[in-house]
Amino acid sequence: EVQLVESGGGLVQPGGSLRLSCAASGFTFSRYAMSWVRQAPGKGLEWVSAINSGGGGSSTSYADSVKGRFTISRDNAKNTVYLQMNSLKPEDTAVYYCTAQYILYSYWGQGTQVTVSS
Repeated sequence: EVQLVESGGGLVQPGGSLRLSCAASGFTFSRYAMSWVRQAPGKGLEWVSAINSGGGGSSTSYADSVKGRFTISRDNAKNTVYLQMNSLKPEDTAVYYCTAQYILYSYWGQGTQVTVSS
């Protein structure tokens, strides 16, 4: 059974940091590109960041809204992808989803809530 389980969300003050984790199982994690996508209250899905499946130095990309503040990384030995979020802003408040993509295959986690508020 394919599973993507996000964790690490919560309530944080503006300017604070959180580290999201996404543990994968049921598929060959190292073959899959991984992404984080978020959905703010009352809004559509927004792509946040992605990391490719490369083993020796993965390529990463970021939405302009998070560039310089968020860092995506992966540990293929632990089947886990991370999103380090620094300098958080109220507009980062959203449900954050982990996704996996390989050719025509795509999997999504259940999401973790991040709330940035004082």
